[in-house]
Amino acid sequence: IGAALARRFAAAGARVVVNDLDAAKAAAVAGEIGATAVPGDASEIVEEARDALGGSVDVYCANAGVAFADGDLGGPLDEKSWALTWDVNVMAHVRAAHALLPHWLERGSGRFVATVSAAGLLSMVGAPSYSVTKHGAYAFAEWLSLTYRHRGLKVHAICPEGVRTDMLAASGSAGEVTLAPTAIEPEDVADALFQGIEEDRFLILPHAQTAERYRARGADPERWLAGMNRIQQKVEEVS
Repeated sequence: IGAALARRFAAAGARVVVNDLDAAKAAAVAGEIGATAVPGDASEIVEEARDALGGSVDVYCANAGVAFADGDLGGPLDEKSWALTWDVNVMAHVRAAHALLPHWLERGSGRFVATVSAAGLLSMVGAPSYSVTKHGAYAFAEWLSLTYRHRGLKVHAICPEGVRTDMLAASGSAGEVTLAPTAIEPEDVADALFQGIEEDRFLILPHAQTAERYRARGADPERWLAGMNRIQQKVEEVS
Protein backbone atom coordinates (compact mmCIF):
# COMPACT_ATOMS: atom_id res chain seq x y z
CA ILE A 1 0.00 0.00 0.00
CA GLY A 2 2.84 2.37 0.81
CA ALA A 3 4.37 1.93 -2.63
CA ALA A 4 0.99 2.55 -4.27
CA LEU A 5 0.52 5.73 -2.24
CA ALA A 6 4.01 6.94 -3.17
CA ARG A 7 3.35 6.33 -6.87
CA ARG A 8 -0.02 8.09 -6.69
CA PHE A 9 1.36 11.17 -4.98
CA ALA A 10 4.28 11.32 -7.42
CA ALA A 11 1.89 11.02 -10.37
CA ALA A 12 -0.04 13.98 -8.95
CA GLY A 13 3.13 16.06 -9.04
CA ALA A 14 4.18 15.84 -5.40
CA ARG A 15 7.77 15.59 -4.26
CA VAL A 16 7.91 12.29 -2.40
CA VAL A 17 10.10 10.65 0.22
CA VAL A 18 9.86 6.85 0.17
CA ASN A 19 10.48 5.07 3.45
CA ASP A 20 10.96 1.41 4.31
CA LEU A 21 12.99 -0.54 6.83
CA ASP A 22 14.43 -2.32 3.79
CA ALA A 23 16.73 0.24 2.17
CA ALA A 24 16.79 -1.62 -1.15
CA LYS A 25 12.98 -1.64 -1.41
CA ALA A 26 12.78 2.05 -0.59
CA ALA A 27 15.44 2.84 -3.18
CA ALA A 28 13.70 0.76 -5.85
CA VAL A 29 10.37 2.58 -5.49
CA ALA A 30 12.08 5.96 -5.19
CA GLY A 31 14.10 5.33 -8.34
CA GLU A 32 10.97 4.32 -10.23
CA ILE A 33 9.06 7.52 -9.44
CA GLY A 34 11.85 10.06 -9.14
CA ALA A 35 11.59 10.34 -5.36
CA THR A 36 14.07 10.34 -2.48
CA ALA A 37 14.61 7.19 -0.42
CA VAL A 38 14.96 7.61 3.34
CA PRO A 39 15.12 4.14 4.91
CA GLY A 40 14.65 3.41 8.60
CA ASP A 41 11.91 3.54 11.22
CA ALA A 42 9.11 5.58 9.65
CA SER A 43 8.39 7.45 12.86
CA GLU A 44 12.01 8.56 13.31
CA ILE A 45 12.81 9.99 9.87
CA VAL A 46 10.60 13.09 9.94
CA GLU A 47 13.53 15.51 10.15
CA GLU A 48 15.45 13.75 7.39
CA ALA A 49 12.35 13.67 5.21
CA ARG A 50 11.73 17.37 5.90
CA ASP A 51 15.29 18.18 4.80
CA ALA A 52 14.89 16.07 1.65
CA LEU A 53 11.72 17.97 0.76
CA GLY A 54 13.25 21.40 1.16
CA GLY A 55 12.26 22.09 4.73
CA SER A 56 8.57 21.12 4.90
CA VAL A 57 6.41 17.99 5.02
CA ASP A 58 2.89 18.71 3.75
CA VAL A 59 1.50 15.15 3.88
CA TYR A 60 2.67 12.28 6.07
CA CYS A 61 1.44 8.76 5.34
CA ALA A 62 1.63 6.57 8.44
CA ASN A 63 1.55 3.30 6.56
CA ALA A 64 3.97 0.98 8.37
CA GLY A 65 2.20 -1.97 9.95
CA VAL A 66 2.76 -5.43 11.32
CA ALA A 67 0.38 -8.34 11.86
CA PHE A 68 0.60 -11.71 13.57
CA ALA A 69 -1.79 -14.62 13.13
CA ASP A 70 -2.08 -15.01 16.90
CA GLY A 71 -5.14 -17.25 16.58
CA ASP A 72 -6.49 -17.05 20.13
CA LEU A 73 -5.25 -16.62 23.68
CA GLY A 74 -5.47 -20.30 24.57
CA GLY A 75 -1.74 -20.89 24.17
CA PRO A 76 1.35 -19.19 25.57
CA LEU A 77 1.10 -15.39 25.59
CA ASP A 78 3.71 -13.94 23.24
CA GLU A 79 4.22 -10.56 24.87
CA LYS A 80 7.09 -9.62 22.52
CA SER A 81 4.77 -9.88 19.50
CA TRP A 82 2.09 -7.84 21.26
CA ALA A 83 4.65 -5.18 22.19
CA LEU A 84 6.01 -4.99 18.64
CA THR A 85 2.51 -4.76 17.17
CA TRP A 86 1.61 -1.97 19.58
CA ASP A 87 4.83 -0.10 18.82
CA VAL A 88 4.49 -0.26 15.03
CA ASN A 89 0.73 0.02 14.62
CA VAL A 90 0.07 2.70 17.24
CA MET A 91 3.14 4.32 18.78
CA ALA A 92 4.82 4.92 15.42
CA HIS A 93 1.83 7.10 14.53
CA VAL A 94 2.07 8.92 17.85
CA ARG A 95 5.80 9.58 17.48
CA ALA A 96 5.43 10.81 13.90
CA ALA A 97 2.58 13.14 14.83
CA HIS A 98 4.59 14.47 17.77
CA ALA A 99 7.43 15.36 15.39
CA LEU A 100 5.16 16.88 12.75
CA LEU A 101 2.57 18.82 14.75
CA PRO A 102 4.62 21.79 15.99
CA HIS A 103 5.46 22.88 12.43
CA TRP A 104 1.99 22.13 11.10
CA LEU A 105 0.24 24.04 13.89
CA GLU A 106 2.61 26.97 13.54
CA ARG A 107 1.86 27.39 9.84
CA GLY A 108 -1.80 26.35 10.14
CA SER A 109 -1.83 23.39 7.74
CA GLY A 110 -0.78 19.76 7.46
CA ARG A 111 -2.19 16.40 6.46
CA PHE A 112 -1.79 13.12 8.41
CA VAL A 113 -2.82 9.96 6.57
CA ALA A 114 -3.15 6.85 8.76
CA THR A 115 -3.41 3.46 7.08
CA VAL A 116 -5.53 1.78 9.73
CA SER A 117 -7.49 -1.23 8.33
CA ALA A 118 -11.11 -2.23 8.66
CA ALA A 119 -9.91 -4.26 11.64
CA GLY A 120 -9.78 -0.94 13.47
CA LEU A 121 -13.53 -0.61 12.98
CA LEU A 122 -14.70 -4.23 12.93
CA SER A 123 -11.96 -6.47 14.46
CA MET A 124 -10.32 -9.41 12.68
CA VAL A 125 -10.84 -13.05 13.58
CA GLY A 126 -7.64 -14.91 14.33
CA ALA A 127 -5.61 -11.76 15.03
CA PRO A 128 -6.15 -10.31 18.50
CA SER A 129 -3.04 -8.11 18.64
CA TYR A 130 -3.72 -6.73 15.16
CA SER A 131 -7.37 -6.01 16.01
CA VAL A 132 -6.57 -4.29 19.28
CA THR A 133 -3.77 -2.13 17.89
CA LYS A 134 -5.68 -1.15 14.77
CA HIS A 135 -8.52 0.00 17.04
CA GLY A 136 -5.86 2.08 18.76
CA ALA A 137 -4.55 3.50 15.48
CA TYR A 138 -8.07 4.50 14.49
CA ALA A 139 -8.73 6.08 17.87
CA PHE A 140 -5.52 8.11 17.63
CA ALA A 141 -6.36 9.36 14.13
CA GLU A 142 -9.85 10.26 15.34
CA TRP A 143 -8.40 12.14 18.31
CA LEU A 144 -5.98 14.06 16.08
CA SER A 145 -8.85 15.13 13.85
CA LEU A 146 -11.22 16.26 16.59
CA THR A 147 -8.45 18.08 18.44
CA TYR A 148 -6.68 19.96 15.65
CA ARG A 149 -9.01 20.34 12.67
CA HIS A 150 -9.83 23.93 13.61
CA ARG A 151 -6.08 24.66 13.49
CA GLY A 152 -5.65 23.46 9.92
CA LEU A 153 -4.80 19.78 10.39
CA LYS A 154 -6.44 17.37 7.97
CA VAL A 155 -6.55 13.72 9.05
CA HIS A 156 -7.57 10.69 7.00
CA ALA A 157 -8.03 7.16 8.35
CA ILE A 158 -7.85 4.57 5.56
CA CYS A 159 -9.71 1.40 6.58
CA PRO A 160 -9.60 -1.22 3.82
CA GLU A 161 -10.57 -4.84 4.24
CA GLY A 162 -8.47 -7.31 2.22
CA VAL A 163 -5.72 -5.85 0.03
CA ARG A 164 -3.52 -8.03 -2.15
CA THR A 165 -0.24 -7.58 -0.31
CA ASP A 166 2.32 -9.80 1.42
CA MET A 167 0.45 -9.21 4.68
CA LEU A 168 -2.71 -10.75 3.24
CA ALA A 169 -0.74 -13.68 1.84
CA ALA A 170 0.62 -14.38 5.32
CA SER A 171 -2.73 -14.09 7.11
CA GLY A 172 -3.50 -17.81 6.99
CA SER A 173 -6.94 -19.39 6.97
CA ALA A 174 -8.56 -16.34 8.64
CA GLY A 175 -7.45 -14.16 5.75
CA GLU A 176 -8.48 -16.74 3.17
CA VAL A 177 -12.01 -16.95 4.60
CA THR A 178 -12.68 -13.31 5.50
CA LEU A 179 -10.48 -11.13 3.28
CA ALA A 180 -9.31 -12.87 0.12
CA PRO A 181 -12.71 -13.18 -1.62
CA THR A 182 -13.18 -9.39 -1.80
CA ALA A 183 -9.53 -8.31 -1.80
CA ILE A 184 -8.58 -5.27 -3.86
CA GLU A 185 -5.30 -3.97 -5.26
CA PRO A 186 -3.08 -1.46 -3.40
CA GLU A 187 -3.73 1.00 -6.23
CA ASP A 188 -7.44 0.90 -5.36
CA VAL A 189 -6.57 2.04 -1.84
CA ALA A 190 -4.55 4.95 -3.21
CA ASP A 191 -7.43 5.96 -5.49
CA ALA A 192 -9.83 5.85 -2.53
CA LEU A 193 -7.53 8.10 -0.52
CA PHE A 194 -7.31 10.69 -3.27
CA GLN A 195 -11.09 10.70 -3.62
CA GLY A 196 -11.38 11.17 0.14
CA ILE A 197 -8.89 14.04 0.06
CA GLU A 198 -10.88 15.70 -2.71
CA GLU A 199 -14.07 15.32 -0.65
CA ASP A 200 -12.30 16.31 2.61
CA ARG A 201 -13.39 13.10 4.38
CA PHE A 202 -11.80 11.70 7.53
CA LEU A 203 -12.90 8.09 7.07
CA ILE A 204 -11.72 6.41 3.86
CA LEU A 205 -13.45 3.08 3.10
CA PRO A 206 -12.06 1.45 -0.05
CA HIS A 207 -14.56 -1.43 0.38
CA ALA A 208 -18.16 -0.24 0.12
CA GLN A 209 -19.45 -3.02 2.41
CA THR A 210 -17.37 -1.80 5.37
CA ALA A 211 -19.74 1.09 6.06
CA GLU A 212 -22.74 -1.21 6.34
CA ARG A 213 -20.84 -3.60 8.61
CA TYR A 214 -19.73 -0.72 10.81
CA ARG A 215 -23.32 0.54 11.09
CA ALA A 216 -24.53 -2.97 11.95
CA ARG A 217 -21.88 -3.28 14.66
CA GLY A 218 -23.01 -0.05 16.28
CA ALA A 219 -26.73 -0.64 15.90
CA ASP A 220 -26.86 -4.20 17.27
CA PRO A 221 -23.61 -5.34 18.93
CA GLU A 222 -25.03 -8.68 20.07
CA ARG A 223 -26.14 -9.66 16.58
CA TRP A 224 -22.85 -8.48 15.12
CA LEU A 225 -20.79 -10.47 17.63
CA ALA A 226 -22.85 -13.58 16.92
CA GLY A 227 -22.19 -13.16 13.21
CA MET A 228 -18.45 -12.68 13.78
CA ASN A 229 -18.40 -15.80 15.94
CA ARG A 230 -19.95 -17.78 13.08
CA ILE A 231 -17.06 -16.58 10.89
CA GLN A 232 -14.64 -17.69 13.63
CA GLN A 233 -16.20 -21.13 13.61
CA LYS A 234 -15.87 -21.31 9.83
CA VAL A 235 -12.18 -20.42 10.10
CA GLU A 236 -11.70 -23.17 12.68
CA GLU A 237 -13.36 -25.66 10.32
CA VAL A 238 -10.91 -24.95 7.49
CA SER A 239 -7.81 -24.65 9.70
